[in-house]
Amino acid sequence: MKSLYRTLVTTILISGLGACAGPSESPTPSSPRFVYVSPDPLGINPFLIMGQTGIEKAAAKHGAEAVVLESEDPTTRAENVRAAVDEGATLVVVLGFEFNDIIVEVAAENPDIEFVVVDQCVDEAPDNVHCAVFREFEASFLIGALAASLTETGHVGVVGTADIPFLHRYTQGFEAGARHVQEDIQVSVRWVGGENPFADPVRAKEQALDLAANGADHIFAASAAGNLGIFEAAREQDFRAFGLDVDQCPAAPGFIVDNLIKRVDLVVEQVADAILTGTAEPMMVFGLGSGGLYLNALSADLDATSDCLIYGYPEVMKRMQAIADQIIAGEIGIADPMGLL
Repeated sequence: MKSLYRTLVTTILISGLGACAGPSESPTPSSPRFVYVSPDPLGINPFLIMGQTGIEKAAAKHGAEAVVLESEDPTTRAENVRAAVDEGATLVVVLGFEFNDIIVEVAAENPDIEFVVVDQCVDEAPDNVHCAVFREFEASFLIGALAASLTETGHVGVVGTADIPFLHRYTQGFEAGARHVQEDIQVSVRWVGGENPFADPVRAKEQALDLAANGADHIFAASAAGNLGIFEAAREQDFRAFGLDVDQCPAAPGFIVDNLIKRVDLVVEQVADAILTGTAEPMMVFGLGSGGLYLNALSADLDATSDCLIYGYPEVMKRMQAIADQIIAGEIGIADPMGLL
């Protein structure tokens, strides 16, 4: 049974999303069904949780059911995608490269269902597969520029999850931004690695402690759920960190400067809109200019109540906005480490 392969199924009816919704607004059995399949258990991974938020917002907007299927391994990922089809999905959203092969196969078998792959693009995909990708290197460039603007040791670093080409968009973008501000700055890169690099706070902490021991005073935490370990290291060794995907400043007040925020929730909602209005393209790209990526330093809503240290550096915030404007205008060119965008 397909249910044996599911860690969690969450179905949200529109009537439960707001007190103002009346009975006539609740989905009927014939309502669209939007399904989000995660590559791993949501747990404390903010990146995966945003996928859930996005599918729920899209469903609420279009009068659909939102279903969340959490996966644990390659077998459950494939089974969950097929379960989504078997249960009448009209839109299936998956997050990450782990689904590339299964999506091509299942989409070809089900041309009437729309599929979205977020954060990756599928080669030679059927017409009913859409990709939503980010220009991570743009925002990573800004994080690097910010670190170089604040360092007192002249040494900054980044802890990534796994040494694969896609994740170099974070590390190489960070280094390029740091050198844009200080050409001779020392930039060090460490990788979490191991059997579970996206959810290993212990190994992430070890890498951050090593960087700090070697003089890095500002460290970009780009290790997914492992970031909590890096923030622990920041408290222990008194260095400053940068978060990823969501506003992580509350996780370690006084130690996190800013965050690279990747609006997976917004992108899922916008891609669903495009599909339903017939304006979706095979590949949709989101960067600083589209609002798919940003830093707290670029937010007009940041104020003294924020736990992010960047608030205490108004002149640096202005500088980051100026650099962001140059990136958006094409005045600062940043190479995609993967050579795709």
